[in-house]
Parts: sequence; structure tokens; C-alpha cells
Amino acid sequence: MSFKFAHYNYNVIDLEKSLRFYEEALGLKEVRRKAAEDGSFILCYLGDGETDFQLELTWLRDWEKDCYNLGDNEIHLAFTTDDMEAAHKKHQDMGCICYENPGMGIYFISDPDGYWLEIVPAR
Repeated sequence: MSFKFAHYNYNVIDLEKSLRFYEEALGLKEVRRKAAEDGSFILCYLGDGETDFQLELTWLRDWEKDCYNLGDNEIHLAFTTDDMEAAHKKHQDMGCICYENPGMGIYFISDPDGYWLEIVPAR
């Protein structure tokens, strides 16, 4: 028996805003979508065009709060980049950098729902 990574999920408040953010900030594109027949949810799967791993964004129609409780936000998804300088400038211009650790050579950006995404140099 074996297991392989398939996808990771974030629940989002504004699906279209999140889709725009992930495309602009990280170049992720929607690869498939599933919507409930009754309109109660939409699942959008995003891919990087290079790996099979996907990020699933879930929108729930009946979510009554204006945000998700992320606790201490000690979880994150990480992305590598082949150009840290250009990536940092892009994210700085977008105003989405939320934490930097120059000593480790990494930084984090925050999506519209407050999820942290780590940016690390490709090795």
C-alpha cells in the first residue's frame, strides 16, 4: 500500500478574490471545479502547471461568519521560487508580506483569508 499527496484545502470567504490572489501572487490556475447542485458549496482546485499537487479552495454559501478562525496560524503551505528577489518585490508591491526571516532566507505572505504561505528559495 502507498500514499501520495493529492491536495491541501483552505476554506475561503470570497472565492473570486482568492482565485485572483493565488493567480497574481503565485501563478496558480484553476484546473477543475465542483459545485453542489443546490449551490451550497464550490470547490476550486488550483495547480502550478508543473506538479500534480493541488490547492483546493472551498467556498461555503451558508458560512455565516466574516472570517475563519485560524487559531495561532501555525500551519502553512510552502512554495519554492527560482528568483527570491523578484518574488519578494512582487509580494512587497502587492502588500501581502506578513513575516520575514532574513536569517533563514524566507518570508511569508498572507492570502485574503489570512492563511500564511511560505516562500523559500529553490535549492
